[in-house]
Amino acid sequence: MTVADIIKLLNATVICGEEYVQREVHNACGSDMMSDVLAYVKDQSVLLTGLVNPQVIRTADMMDMVCVVFVRGKEPDAAMIELANERHLVLLKTDCRMFSACGILYSSGLSGGTD
Repeated sequence: MTVADIIKLLNATVICGEEYVQREVHNACGSDMMSDVLAYVKDQSVLLTGLVNPQVIRTADMMDMVCVVFVRGKEPDAAMIELANERHLVLLKTDCRMFSACGILYSSGLSGGTD
């Protein structure tokens, strides 16, 4: 699956990083707790979250993720977008709730990774 596929599946809007939407992704996670992402996430390419602060971008960058999807229509501010651009991350937003977005991606073949 590519980031472009995620955009279609979630009816998402690209906030930044449009030049990277053909990147392949194999795993995803959904969390609003960045400490859990840092502690438990391994090899995920996509982060789904409702949390909108710079720590989300820093966490995604540290975990070598390629895409962050903001659920529930949340939008990052200009500083977050600038930080994501510097780190070559794709930022998306969708009106889907976290549970629905994760379910749509999982049922379309995107894995949650291994435990």
